[in-house]
Amino acid sequence: MKISLAQISTRLGDVEANLKKHLDCIVEARAAGAELLVFPELSLTGYALQDLAATVAHRPLPDDPIFAPLLEASEEIDLVVGFVDEDQRHRFFIAGAYLSAGEVRHVHHKVYLPTYGLFDEGRFFAWGEHIRAFDASFGRAGIAICEDFWHASPPYLLWLDGADLLIFTSASPGRGITQDDKLESAAWVERINQAYASLFTCFVVHANRVGFEDGLNFWGGSTVFDPRGKLVGQAPYFEEAVLTVEIDLRQLHRTRARLPLLRDERTALVQRELARLVNGEGR
Repeated sequence: MKISLAQISTRLGDVEANLKKHLDCIVEARAAGAELLVFPELSLTGYALQDLAATVAHRPLPDDPIFAPLLEASEEIDLVVGFVDEDQRHRFFIAGAYLSAGEVRHVHHKVYLPTYGLFDEGRFFAWGEHIRAFDASFGRAGIAICEDFWHASPPYLLWLDGADLLIFTSASPGRGITQDDKLESAAWVERINQAYASLFTCFVVHANRVGFEDGLNFWGGSTVFDPRGKLVGQAPYFEEAVLTVEIDLRQLHRTRARLPLLRDERTALVQRELARLVNGEGR
């Protein structure tokens, strides 16, 4: 199948302008033959929202003026979009929605909210409480948002829940320089994505945004890795782009026949040892 990653620069708080950019990218991805198009974290709103969060929230419903055209577009191509979700009790979540065949197939609320260094998400957003894989037209997938996949547990749980395609979305700003003059945050993220692909013998799709916002410079560099940990494609750093790659889903069979990590995973052992640690029992 063909997958496109929309590495875009968003306008902070301007949902209508960001929607137009989404629709333009959808046209480009469809022309390239893509069956799935993935947008970055908070692609409809911009990242540094703070007190703007309540004013840009939208529900992923057919009668919502922002989601209506996206759901219509999903009749022709599956979409992953980033937005601010508001629940019935008016809590606000950093969210990613999977849209397919005119329906909302899945919504993920970010479970890890960085509130350290230059990040302040925990002051303005509620924490997600669930990590679930879901069925898509091509198989089973899972969504994690930025900080979610800096922790080992969300990708691990998605893998155990049947996800063969891990969809990671982020608004990752550039920080640090390595000895070979590569952006340190980019090098670290790419190593993590490659490691997850190898450890979980699955496809890892990562869409990161670009552009400047509130003093932050987002570096892009979106990637796709296959179940062997091999890089399938990468978008440029610091530039808007719609990257389209072709993946071979049969690679799951070939890799897992050679390396049966999923077959041999001992989930009952993990459950037992986690219960011991949570209960404060001795080492």
